[in-house]
Amino acid sequence: MEHDATVEGVGVGVNEEGGGTPVVLLRAREEIIPIFVSKDQAQSMQLAMAGEPFERPLTHDLLVEMVTEFGAAIDRVRIDDLADGTFYGKIDAEQYTDDRRKDMVFDARPSDAIAIALRVDCPVVVTDEVIDEAGRPPGQFDQEGSGSEDLGL
Repeated sequence: MEHDATVEGVGVGVNEEGGGTPVVLLRAREEIIPIFVSKDQAQSMQLAMAGEPFERPLTHDLLVEMVTEFGAAIDRVRIDDLADGTFYGKIDAEQYTDDRRKDMVFDARPSDAIAIALRVDCPVVVTDEVIDEAGRPPGQFDQEGSGSEDLGL
């Protein structure tokens, strides 16, 4: 089963390599799912959340513009698998040509999928399996001191 998720924020977390690792926090099924991302991905997400355009189009902006120019739209993004500590995602899109709808699914890194979803305001969904494995109660997450904060990027 899939659950709607919201992006709670982008901050700095702690993982096996230590502190200072950018993380995006998703909330689904009343749990927090932390997904560690690169600094560039975190910056892209923060800019999209703030509604601030970058001086030049970032990769995610370019992709959204190209999809639109090709007569397609992004319907939703999915975080649908987690294996060996790596999250996997998909982007569901549609295109209309000659009054016919063509559904498309693209494999994507969750960080790219989320950054794109923030730009087009489409749903983000997470599967039960991912939430069961990576989800944490909000209270537990906050007690560990890994809350969301501005990265100052």
